[in-house]
Amino acid sequence: MADREDGRPVLSLRQVTRHYPVTRSIFGRQAGVIRAVDGVDLTIERSETLGLVGESGCGKSTLGRVILRLEEPTSGEILFHGRDMSTLSRLEIRDLRKRMQAVFQDPYSSLNPRLSVGRIIAEGLVIHGKGSAADRKARVRELMDLVGLHPEDVHRYPHEFSGGQRQRIGIARALALQPEVVICDEPLSALDVSIQAQILNLFQDLQERFRLTYLFISHDLSVVRHISDRVAVMYLGRLVELAPTRELFQEPLHPYTHTLLNAVPSLDPDAPRRSRAQAIESAAAGNPAGCNFSHRCPEESIDCREQTPPLVEIRPFHWVRCFRREP
Repeated sequence: MADREDGRPVLSLRQVTRHYPVTRSIFGRQAGVIRAVDGVDLTIERSETLGLVGESGCGKSTLGRVILRLEEPTSGEILFHGRDMSTLSRLEIRDLRKRMQAVFQDPYSSLNPRLSVGRIIAEGLVIHGKGSAADRKARVRELMDLVGLHPEDVHRYPHEFSGGQRQRIGIARALALQPEVVICDEPLSALDVSIQAQILNLFQDLQERFRLTYLFISHDLSVVRHISDRVAVMYLGRLVELAPTRELFQEPLHPYTHTLLNAVPSLDPDAPRRSRAQAIESAAAGNPAGCNFSHRCPEESIDCREQTPPLVEIRPFHWVRCFRREP
């Protein structure tokens, strides 16, 4: 569970946005903007796992890349241990990269096929000048053993491993520099169901051992429910609900969260049939002037179409962006 002993979050996001211009002519004239991330406020505590869920295209992965500074935010602040990352020098950003790492979605494309496993895992150590060649070699073997790989396979190449083994290689690479925060971007979605539980258990074991902080991005609600302390629900670039995991799954308050949970297949033969179209309707119909979910919401009002509802704490630690929900 989350460790709040220092009283300050590891990560704090304040009104973070990431917009992409849309052009419609050979002269590059801007015709509009895609609001991939649109005013996100969020905190992540030390040793916490925060699950981030939502439909494909809602901005989850973009937010992860912005936190890692793989993409620059259009506006807003990202604070790491209270320091605004936008004010850091190049040297400080370089140091920051050691403390924040990522595990990516596709273990087939996220590993360089031209490098041996040993070189892939050691790449960060080499870039940051960590230890001698002998030290790095020993560290790579230690990491391979830690994630359940055979150290004697250090000279093999990615194509010689299964999907689950390749994801373990990616995890070992992320841990090489002893990070505090790991952004997990759909790390199970490309794996067979039989392998997913093993990798999920590995994530939990590593977190307990090294007090890691995870932002766990996923569209798989069962996985998020299993691993997360809190869950943030994202829709069209905005957070619409944020709550402790058990409370969110037992009593969701935002209409979109209801829709998302209702889209999960049920084994109960008496459960009512739900429309698949309702769950995956095009995200392009958002309303920047008001609530993004207003075009799909059964509780829509005039206020919803004309004003953007704020994210409000309805109950202790339970935040909702909806005019129809009162504190």
